[in-house]
Amino acid sequence: MAADVLAQGGASVTIYDAMPSAGRKFLMAGRGGLNLTHSEPLPQFLARYREAMPHLQAAVEAFPPSTLRDWSGALGQETFVGSSGRVFPKAFKASPLLRAWLRRLDSMGVQLTLRHRWTGWDEQGRLRFQTPDGQQFAEARATVLALGGASWPRLGSDGAWAGILAARGVKISPLRPANSGFTVAWSEIFRDRFEGQPLKAVALTFGKHTVRGEAIVTRAGIEGGAIYALSAELREAILRDGTATLNIALRPDTEIGELTVKLSAAKGKQSLSNFLRKAANLSPVAIGLLQEAAKASGLSLSSLSPVDLARLIQAVPVQLNGVSPIARAISTAGGIAFDELDSDFMLRRVPGVFAAGEMLDWEAPTGGYLLQASFATGAAAGRGALKWLNS
Repeated sequence: MAADVLAQGGASVTIYDAMPSAGRKFLMAGRGGLNLTHSEPLPQFLARYREAMPHLQAAVEAFPPSTLRDWSGALGQETFVGSSGRVFPKAFKASPLLRAWLRRLDSMGVQLTLRHRWTGWDEQGRLRFQTPDGQQFAEARATVLALGGASWPRLGSDGAWAGILAARGVKISPLRPANSGFTVAWSEIFRDRFEGQPLKAVALTFGKHTVRGEAIVTRAGIEGGAIYALSAELREAILRDGTATLNIALRPDTEIGELTVKLSAAKGKQSLSNFLRKAANLSPVAIGLLQEAAKASGLSLSSLSPVDLARLIQAVPVQLNGVSPIARAISTAGGIAFDELDSDFMLRRVPGVFAAGEMLDWEAPTGGYLLQASFATGAAAGRGALKWLNS
């Protein structure tokens, strides 16, 4: 996006990419349907960036969701708003948009140089790259760094830039997993039986935050959309305390009193699992989760009174004991501190060098907010670089 803005402004631009082809992480983002942005009103949209909002607001307002949709349409990829308010290309994938974008950049004279991994600067201030042919160097009047976070490193963004910039005195907040899963010490029986099973239409609560949605049991723990929405709070609690207890309401639309009445019915010869399936409309994985919680408390489900069982169904405690590895996270928290940047996204300690996207110290929930801010800060850095070149 920075290259797009710079080329339109008349600059001669070269994009250096460490990988053998461009946009690999962008293509990964479109694997399940490319969620470009969100349709909610801009004030609510901006609030999703929480403490980073003041630092991102001007960039997003200058390149808002409506402009991003127009930009996609101009590349032949019309968008639509899904039932959740999320915005997708009608093709529902990233590859047609990326191909059209690269064609347009090429038509504007932008050079794409692949298999060039940036490793810093040499003594003359030239950009230094590691390539299959050894070290290569390039001189630039302005440089935009858009190196991503540290999730999915096999796609090119391994976070190695943090050490390079820190050596120049740039303050870097440690890179941490964002929109990630968490580890849980499941019993072997539960893990083997329910790995990959979804907990549908549940409500997850941690502290004062409650999120409705779906979670997935993994072999190592738990992940999914509702988990990702709470991941920042859960991650910080685990980093601080070592563990965090998540409460899961399995039947969030049913009152405890109503559940108690249903669970007070005669069980007859039914197994407890069959009774819970019929009386409380619980799935096998939900019943398994109840059994895990009871065992952790040294109890058995069959020993609980109807009201205690109803309360457990509406607040199953799951102890999270770790954060899933950053390599598997959807995105990254941490990065270049905003006070290291001026209003044009230029590094104060390295004049003529700009930074954009996920390498900055912000995070956002899934829903289009990640790509939107990456596009918007890329455009802002491009404008800043153009201003620098013309000054």
